Amino acid sequence: MNISENLKLAIEASLKAGEVIMEIYNSEDFEIELKDNNSPLTKADKVAHEIIKSHLSASTYPLLSEEGAEISYKERKTWNLFWMVDPIDGTKEFIKRNGEFTVNIALIKNQRPVLGVVYAPVLKHLYFAEEGFGSFKIENISILDDLNSSKFIDLQKTIPPDIYTLVVSKSHMNSETQEYVNEKEKEYGTIKMASFGSSLKICKVAEGSANCYPRFGPTMEWDTAAAHAIAFIANCIVAKTDLNTPLIYNKEDLLNPYFIIQKNGNS
Repeated sequence: MNISENLKLAIEASLKAGEVIMEIYNSEDFEIELKDNNSPLTKADKVAHEIIKSHLSASTYPLLSEEGAEISYKERKTWNLFWMVDPIDGTKEFIKRNGEFTVNIALIKNQRPVLGVVYAPVLKHLYFAEEGFGSFKIENISILDDLNSSKFIDLQKTIPPDIYTLVVSKSHMNSETQEYVNEKEKEYGTIKMASFGSSLKICKVAEGSANCYPRFGPTMEWDTAAAHAIAFIANCIVAKTDLNTPLIYNKEDLLNPYFIIQKNGNS
């Protein structure tokens, strides 16, 4: 398949970061500390950030990463094309060693994610998408050289399950989410619930393992940007809760509004 240089670069960066993340994941000491917002930070977050930053420096685009988010809005508001990165999305999952964390790399163009790579190092699942190219998943990925010999799952061709399936956050099952679940139960009668960590929740909708992921809780732009591209290009609705207003990126406040990810054709 004819993969663009930007997509190759992002995939390579995610896989290289994943290698080092796994070394730390299998070690005895994560070197856990707390950030100003009381969220955890590990040695793996820092090392992965540096690896991704180094690889993406081969391009001419600036980079906004969770582990380097001190860049002022005055500077970044002029960026029409830039990388948005979360070196480890799901640090709590990483610390719990449940495998449900990801490396997220997105390319943002005019406030929209036009390229996305989500890599789950423990699962060895790689999701990637780019406008004009498509949205795909590879299972049991190892190195970039394997891409041409790997089996590509075309996410644009996947369909959601017959029994309406909702993805919910393991740690954010609040009253608004429960109300949404109740509405779907009234609408469909029988529904299923699935719970995953990190941006895997969005990817599960993109791959057709679930119909919908409603998020009535706080997320940051780097939490969603890469998976947003994968889901949108895989024929999913990615919007605010009105299912019409698109999410935009590189806002002055990098906090996302509440949103819903839905496989196209499902209400």
